[in-house]
Amino acid sequence: MTVIRAEDLTQSVADALQYISYFHPPDFIRAMAAAYEREQAPAAKAALRQVLVNSRLCALGKRPICQDTGIVNVFVDVGMEVTWAGGDDVDEMIQAGVRRAWLNPDNVLRPSIVADPDGARGNTRDNAPAVIHYRIVPGDKLTVEVASKGGGSEAKSKFTMLNPSDSVVDWVLDMVPTMGAGWCPPGLLGIGIGGTAERAMLLAKESLMAPIDIHDLLARGAANRAEALRIELFEKVNALGIGAQGLGGLTTVLDVKVADCPTHAVNKPVAVIPNCTATRHVRFVLDGNGAAEFAPPNLEDWPDLDAAADSGARRVNLDTITRAEAQTWQAGDTLLISGKLLTGRDAAHKRLVEMMERGEALPVDFRNRFIYYVGPVDAVRDEVVGPAGPTTATRMDKFTRIMLERTGLLGMIGKAERGPEGIAAIRDHGAVSLIAVGGAAYLVSKAIVKSTRLAFDDLGMEAINEFEVRDMPVTVAVDAGGESVHLQGPREWAQRIAAANV
Repeated sequence: MTVIRAEDLTQSVADALQYISYFHPPDFIRAMAAAYEREQAPAAKAALRQVLVNSRLCALGKRPICQDTGIVNVFVDVGMEVTWAGGDDVDEMIQAGVRRAWLNPDNVLRPSIVADPDGARGNTRDNAPAVIHYRIVPGDKLTVEVASKGGGSEAKSKFTMLNPSDSVVDWVLDMVPTMGAGWCPPGLLGIGIGGTAERAMLLAKESLMAPIDIHDLLARGAANRAEALRIELFEKVNALGIGAQGLGGLTTVLDVKVADCPTHAVNKPVAVIPNCTATRHVRFVLDGNGAAEFAPPNLEDWPDLDAAADSGARRVNLDTITRAEAQTWQAGDTLLISGKLLTGRDAAHKRLVEMMERGEALPVDFRNRFIYYVGPVDAVRDEVVGPAGPTTATRMDKFTRIMLERTGLLGMIGKAERGPEGIAAIRDHGAVSLIAVGGAAYLVSKAIVKSTRLAFDDLGMEAINEFEVRDMPVTVAVDAGGESVHLQGPREWAQRIAAANV
């Protein structure tokens, strides 16, 4: 029998979570670098460059790749010849590791987990509890796969119960465009087929832990139906032209994974779960000889790229900007913004709207200001703010019209597309919506030179702050006329890809 000490498992989980917070898997970086070299769409190539530069900075500085440090997923294979020492509850051993990782003072991670999800939604403050799955397997070892799954990509998960004769490919191709850019492509798609509803979802999630090997598969050819499906979906999803950050381009997915299992004769459960540019997972094995050790990856796998924005970017002073000036910007324009901007996201917007409906004075003057949809990581050492990438702008669409009507807000910064409701409000009020690159949170934080808390301190990372920024790179997502780069870009590149394949 192998004896696993509770402390060894707890420390291994903590170390694994710290490790993946700042180290992308090397296979993912190699795939991203190859996509960067292939990319022809200027906006997508610039976004890929920012993701790669950010990843290298995080690997060197040991700070989070993304401000959304994720919900922890743990897959545990327990050998039948394993026994335990020093603990009564394996779940608690793992949860203790999550807490230890998130509260590490050298690399504080952002707590994103809320309890009472349909009620008070209070933050647990330590990112516990993790979502844990167990299997009892032959052997005398404990194998653990630890992943941190960003909320933006998790939100785009899809499930359906197809009829047996229905096409999985057709359904996936219908679903991917509805995911928008909130999952921060390019990344991976995990496809689970069969079993029952919950089994298909679990198959999809587990499949995302496998190495990126699609180009090896393309070179040797499919050996079975699942591999043939991977190739077909990889080619057809990329032909959609969605591209990096949804800006239009050649690479929407770096790989497609397919896992299946037997199912009922009248059912075909199918799940698709995307993984984003902040793909984070690592596997370790405990054999009774102490905690796991995690060797740093070879930084030569990371391309050493220039972080500078495109020379054609327009410099904008947020402290003197006028509505007339902002209305000259066109969807797809690149900007370098400097000056003061406000921050606020879901909880802050909800509270602001409730205050307006009660006729209360707002704690912040939004007139002719920009608001950044962000929930940053706490600062450590000499940082002004921790990693501070954007959250999905679409979630704020339902608040956009009232914010523009009643506060005099000029513009917004987030990631991904705006929906029809948000675009209509932006057009009707002559406002603008900008995007920063999702998955480049540490790089974005380097542009923030000052941070001041203004309101709603009790909301923690969702409080309203004032950031002073210097040359923060952004792209005009929706201009004052209601034109959206997330509609224009993919449409153009889908046509280009189709023409090239004729």
